[in-house]
Amino acid sequence: MEEQKRTDVNTLGEFGLIEHLTKGFENKNESTIYGVGDDAAVIARDGDILTVVSTDMLMEGIHFDLAYTPLKHLGHKAISVNVSDIYAMNAIPEQVTVSIAISNRFSVEALEELYAGIRVACKDYNVDLVGGDTTSSIKGIAISVTAIGKVHKDKITYRNTAKPGDIICITGNVGAAYLGLQLLEREKQIFLENPEVKPDLDDQNYLVGRQLKPTARRDMIILFGKSKIVPTSMIDISDGVASELFHICKQSGVGAILEENGMPLHPKTEEMAFNFKMDPATVALSGGEDYELLFTIKPEDLEIIKYLPDIYISGDIVEKEEGIKLHTKGGNIHDLKAQGWKHFGKE
Repeated sequence: MEEQKRTDVNTLGEFGLIEHLTKGFENKNESTIYGVGDDAAVIARDGDILTVVSTDMLMEGIHFDLAYTPLKHLGHKAISVNVSDIYAMNAIPEQVTVSIAISNRFSVEALEELYAGIRVACKDYNVDLVGGDTTSSIKGIAISVTAIGKVHKDKITYRNTAKPGDIICITGNVGAAYLGLQLLEREKQIFLENPEVKPDLDDQNYLVGRQLKPTARRDMIILFGKSKIVPTSMIDISDGVASELFHICKQSGVGAILEENGMPLHPKTEEMAFNFKMDPATVALSGGEDYELLFTIKPEDLEIIKYLPDIYISGDIVEKEEGIKLHTKGGNIHDLKAQGWKHFGKE
């Protein structure tokens, strides 16, 4: 009997696996404007308004560790990471559904804490909780959130529409959430080795907060609207700047030159990177979970963008043949590598 072929999912990665599994699917309905391959699916609605839909799942032991993640923070984060995908389409989320699978170690009171965080997030992002599901789990907890939003057809923004000459921009700052995770993991290991030692997280509220309770950039979408800016492409930064830029370049068929000087870093991020003996630029490029926005604009919009708050000019889109490069502070140009977050671990 011929042995059945077995391919490890790690050889494909998250997006490669999705692409591989969905390549045989064809959209049959006229209402399906855009399916798999962006931050959210796009569905035709009445008139000029489009519906955008995105789903994300958070798994205990993969995406979060309850040893240092309060359930209230987890509930808030579950909503934030999903509405961030809607914002990445230049859209505004309006509804969410929340489904959970829980083991018998979770009490009603524990779930009340989780939903207290969900409730705060729904208020923060002005979205309605409209449904979901609950079921049992053999081990731990899993949370699946679907976010639904809307956008005018003239403002919808995809990953595959960047053009040579466009300017790369990044909101806020990057790398902080990754270092917050390193701090929490360090203190967890110290506690496991010596439970008498108290956590040493004084003066690290910013970095830890960026990991435990990230904020999706609703304010930026509102700012784009007021400034009459429509990005030529956009993606949220969940897997690191380099990985997200690679997605835009691959899907748009372009290259890019990213400026190391153009990657915004918080002073706390730079300080802690040095404490961990890490290069701050590497942390910004490969760290994840900042949920900032990486987007591109037409050159003629630069005069507007450069005066808007909390937006940083970070590079240029170039022809595909020029590759995807990093221009360092020292003036050197290197091929950019996208390590990003690995979703699939070994069992």
